[in-house]
Amino acid sequence: MSIDQERVDELNLLLQFNLNSLQEGIKVHTTAEPSVISAAQRLHDKGLLTLADGGYLTDLGMEAAEMADKLLRILSGS
Repeated sequence: MSIDQERVDELNLLLQFNLNSLQEGIKVHTTAEPSVISAAQRLHDKGLLTLADGGYLTDLGMEAAEMADKLLRILSGS
């Protein structure tokens, strides 16, 4: 199994969230790259984001973002 570009885009978006604060969300503007807009919509559809254009992480989204962060740290050697 390999990671397709849509999953990479979703992971990159999840990694933009500040995991130290549940009160910090993100806004994906209409001028963002289409791949980022689509990733936000897919994450919202999967129940990981509160809004289709970002918003806040749901509980599931927080768990996924923490896992993505941990994996990136492992792979980066830090």
